[in-house]
Amino acid sequence: MEISEQQEQADLLLAGVVRGFSLLMLGVMISLCHFYAETIQLNWLEEDRVWLRTVLYIVAMLTFLVMKFVRHVSLQLNLRASEKSAKSRYLKTIIVSMLMAESIGLYGALMFRLGDGFNTVYIFSILSALAMFLYRPKVEEYRVILQAVK
Repeated sequence: MEISEQQEQADLLLAGVVRGFSLLMLGVMISLCHFYAETIQLNWLEEDRVWLRTVLYIVAMLTFLVMKFVRHVSLQLNLRASEKSAKSRYLKTIIVSMLMAESIGLYGALMFRLGDGFNTVYIFSILSALAMFLYRPKVEEYRVILQAVK
């Protein structure tokens, strides 16, 4: 039984909503940093922030690698699992990917809270959005899972 392209798009709608919600939360986080800038900043010492910022940049870059690995493993498990539908399996993969991507943006909010400027928020947010773009729901991946279910 061949599934239509329209049905594939409908199946991926919820995954797209998850991605959209993740992007929305990233925007909300940036907005909160702007609206509450004076009240939320703790103003840590610069040398402490530089050290932590460097560590978080490294963690962010490693998160990209871990996301690639986790997504690969998750997609392989999706091909083998049989108790749930392809749609729900792929949705779980997308949710995990978006949560990992969102964590990168949270590093920027954390550094802003500790006293860094908006540049740090924007850099981590851009990295987060890039991860959300790279690991977005893809029709090709979903098709492979559908083929494996048959």
